[in-house]
Amino acid sequence: MTISIALLRAVNLPSHGKVAMADLRDLASHLGLADARTLLQSGNLVFSDARKSGDLERLLEAEAEKRLGLRTDFFVRTAAEWKALIAHNPFPEEAKRDPGHLVVMCLKDAPDAKDVEALQAAIKDREIVRAVGRQAYLVYPDGIGRSRLTIALIEKKLGTRGTGRNWNTVLKLAALAKVAP
Repeated sequence: MTISIALLRAVNLPSHGKVAMADLRDLASHLGLADARTLLQSGNLVFSDARKSGDLERLLEAEAEKRLGLRTDFFVRTAAEWKALIAHNPFPEEAKRDPGHLVVMCLKDAPDAKDVEALQAAIKDREIVRAVGRQAYLVYPDGIGRSRLTIALIEKKLGTRGTGRNWNTVLKLAALAKVAP
């Protein structure tokens, strides 16, 4: 059995995507995912299973819609992939100094280098973006709330869907999955 982390995109927002974490754990248990645990209310699930990440994403997406009426993307990473995600952070100083303003965005597909360059060129403020594999790392030195570097712009420029978590949450998920950074 492999420990995996699943991130749900755009859940428990004021206008849509409501899901109780207890319901998410129940769904995971129903699907045979062992030792299902959640973190926070933003759609973070840790579990054990032998299936491949892509298969788990499709299964979770279909079953969440069928059983919970929740239509959203799931992004599954194994514990080993999560450890690599932490190790390959191109912004270690920002992670130490201001972890709340460093966001890791898990992506469905790895973006092309030209798309990452196009996204960086589209940024009008002080934000910085780097991509490593199926992750984008974003630094929001002036905060996320008023930034024009939105999920819509990121997904449009990178040509793939994603969901982000700040560095504090990334490390909490690592601890929950027993991933030593």
